[in-house]
Amino acid sequence: MLKLDLEYFETILCYKSLTDSVYLSSIIDHVESEYFIDKNKKEIFKIISEFYKKRGVSPSLTEIKSYLNTPELKENFRAVVDTFKGIESNFNSDELYQNTERFLKEKAVYHTMIRTVDDISNSTIDTSEILQRFEKSCNISLAQDLGIDLSNDINLIEADITKEVPYIKTGWQWLDGKLGGGYLRDGRAIYIYAGETNVGKSIVLGNTAVSIAKQNKTVLLITLEMSEMVYARRLCSNVSSIPISNLRYSIEDLKDKIKKHKETHPSGRILIKEFPPSTITTNHLKAFISKIVSKHIKIDAIVVDYVNLLYSTIGNNSYERVKYCTEQLRALSYVFKCPIISATQLNRSGYDTNEPGLNTISESIGLAATADMICSVFKPDPENQQNTIAFGLMKNRFGINSGTQNMSVDYSTLTIKEETGANNTPSGRSSADLLRTLNNDFTD
Repeated sequence: MLKLDLEYFETILCYKSLTDSVYLSSIIDHVESEYFIDKNKKEIFKIISEFYKKRGVSPSLTEIKSYLNTPELKENFRAVVDTFKGIESNFNSDELYQNTERFLKEKAVYHTMIRTVDDISNSTIDTSEILQRFEKSCNISLAQDLGIDLSNDINLIEADITKEVPYIKTGWQWLDGKLGGGYLRDGRAIYIYAGETNVGKSIVLGNTAVSIAKQNKTVLLITLEMSEMVYARRLCSNVSSIPISNLRYSIEDLKDKIKKHKETHPSGRILIKEFPPSTITTNHLKAFISKIVSKHIKIDAIVVDYVNLLYSTIGNNSYERVKYCTEQLRALSYVFKCPIISATQLNRSGYDTNEPGLNTISESIGLAATADMICSVFKPDPENQQNTIAFGLMKNRFGINSGTQNMSVDYSTLTIKEETGANNTPSGRSSADLLRTLNNDFTD
């Protein structure tokens, strides 16, 4: 790639900012005054930027002159205009935006490095914040794709509607039916199981991982609550059908069954990685997954136990932090092109409740606004059905968001199966909760 003359490009950036409001609107959120080496351009761009943020358009020459209220600013402006001589007005749009994006990224990365060195000198090192700065610098985008034109792109829309959508089955027919086939294989979606403490959310996530692996897929299971070995024992019991309490007495039988499982599902893998709770950000998680991918391992699904235990440097309270973590976790499903499945807690109003609603989501309703599916996990009758839990659709962007299904749980092997002839209701919601769900969909 040809080397870009960054100092000269400052002139082009100023010229286009003064003459093209569309161009200015594309770059305004990414340009810092410190990016300019030329002090004249730095001062004039400050005026251009402030005017645009106030009026939404580039200032005309007459308008900008009215803000040159000191001899020094007037001299700055004359010097900047002099540099415009010889610039042709016709620009190749793709070349212009590509070079602008490159200019902004290089400047952003350079100044991020300077700030990082200053932080290290002052002994104020926050690795997650540093990583976030570099992520932001490298992810600057001036995409010019206008998206879909509903009328003119009808053939593209038809092709998308009629193509077969690939899914990864959840392991439960009832839920597959509600989701139109299962978890979207190519990602762009996050699926959340919501339940009160100790209802069995981790059991659900473990069953999910095993079910996906049985489809010859590779699952990455991130545990933020229990150790890798504890999770491994639980999954071994699930796969082998040996009660978890008997594993230590059935080692040879366990090895034999795990071997047969591998022979039956040769491409199926479950990778378990433990991180302490509230210590890793989604950026750390992205870096870790990228490391796995760099070893030529294709991740087909990511299970995170659970989203509330991720750490965020952004947000002043739990609502903002959990909302941000959920949004960033969902963004990773775009990056790695696979579904992400996680869990969250219900608040006290959701405890011992038959079919809890979205208003019972703990810490942040922002999570509910971001998730593509939220399936409640609850005890339909805590006193009389000790080995039964129920699934209830709280939110579903892929179909009907109502209905419940009872599930039988074998707690000795931590296995969940659909109950045959169970109470599968098409809609058992209260009208108030249905309205809450509809309102949520309209605001998404």
